[in-house]
Amino acid sequence: MNLVSLKTAMALPEIFLAAMASLILILGLFLKESSRDKACYWLSLFTLVATALLVLNGFSSNSVIAFNGLFISDPMGALLKIAVCLISTTVFTYTRQYNQDRDIFKSEYYVLGLFSVTGMMVMISASHLLSLYLGLELMSLCLYAMIAFYRDDKLAVESAMKYFVLGALASSILLYGMSLIYGLTGSLELSVISSTLSTIDQGNLALALAVVFVVVSLAFKLGVVPFHMWVPDVYQGAPTSTTAFMGSVPKIAAFAIIMRLLVGGLGELHDMWQQMLIILAILSVGIGNIIAIAQDNLKRMLAYSTISHMGFFLFGILSGAETGYSASLLYVIVYAAMSAASFGVILCLASEGNEFDKLSDLAGLSKRNPGLAFLLLVLMLSMSGIPPTAGFFAKLSVIQALVDAQLLWVAVTAVILAVIGAFYYLRIIKLAYFDDPVEGHSAPVTVRTDSKAALTVNVLLMVAILPWIGSLIDICNDVISNFGS
Repeated sequence: MNLVSLKTAMALPEIFLAAMASLILILGLFLKESSRDKACYWLSLFTLVATALLVLNGFSSNSVIAFNGLFISDPMGALLKIAVCLISTTVFTYTRQYNQDRDIFKSEYYVLGLFSVTGMMVMISASHLLSLYLGLELMSLCLYAMIAFYRDDKLAVESAMKYFVLGALASSILLYGMSLIYGLTGSLELSVISSTLSTIDQGNLALALAVVFVVVSLAFKLGVVPFHMWVPDVYQGAPTSTTAFMGSVPKIAAFAIIMRLLVGGLGELHDMWQQMLIILAILSVGIGNIIAIAQDNLKRMLAYSTISHMGFFLFGILSGAETGYSASLLYVIVYAAMSAASFGVILCLASEGNEFDKLSDLAGLSKRNPGLAFLLLVLMLSMSGIPPTAGFFAKLSVIQALVDAQLLWVAVTAVILAVIGAFYYLRIIKLAYFDDPVEGHSAPVTVRTDSKAALTVNVLLMVAILPWIGSLIDICNDVISNFGS
């Protein structure tokens, strides 16, 4: 195999995904309207599964840089890409009935989703500031359009505009930070940037300013405090199908951009950005959990829950050690699966004309659909970090990483704030099992077979994975140990 074909093989999953997304977009022009959207939906699911298989087939324990330093193929990237494709497939399965009821079950919606996943995969394999930014913007632009796709809902259009304006601001800040880094190092390649920074005086004011701009822009994208103002409004205003997607899959890509940019590119400046991440993480977990308690809208509550979880995810990153990075990797994958399932429950319960996004709507769910209520029970226990769920082990691994990094006061703070956060998850269990149904929500709930099957597998994995949780932790440790090598 010559060098060109080898490089093409490395990027084959991205090429296949982008080509299939383009093909599905074109097919939508020629298929009959009666069968077009359903055919494109199934093709989208096939594309995601096939892409995951291509990534798995091309898996290598070695790290290889290609396309003039723009692209890197390594074990961490492969694991993240597989997680992105599989969780996207699960979310798309949940969205079918919801989108049909609201007349947004369109081929273009799923094409946007596929292109957004393409952007995430480009970002995951970026070893260059240009490809990193390209992947980030491709993902973001598609998300803006997916939020505004429900054009009959003024709140969705308003949310899209708010997300677009703040997203553009964050992107501008990131670009400015990148330009400062380029000016200081003379390169856009992350590996070259890392080696050059070791020769630059860390007291350099321009260098400190560049790090601040990069961290602030990433904080905007993650939605952590105090750059979280868009998260609850966008989560509530967007169609729940889109909220389910943006509330789960992009979090995996967020781990990638932090590892590539902060750890891989700016790792020499760890002492500088660690202090900023400590403040962002503690504020996010604390404020996210406390404000979530006051919410009566389920989507807003989950938005503040996301803010809290992103803060917890940052605890592993700020430790500055491989154990912390692997703990954050485990945490973000587990959280993405839990978040997808959380919004999956709302999507399964929603009906035409009823969003089912109030906490009171969950009252008496055990009487209306015992199976769905049990899945919600398992899910909330995992989200709150109660054993023996995957959420507990994910939180435990992050706290252990903080202890190993001698950040005992941060670890104690994380535990206390996690206990506070358990309240609003347990309140949902109380509503589902101990309260009577509210007026107008007492009829039995029926769920589509495909959605129910996907949700069951998604939620029960939170417990069924326990015999293999050690193996999953070992996989995370292995891919992080090969990071940058």
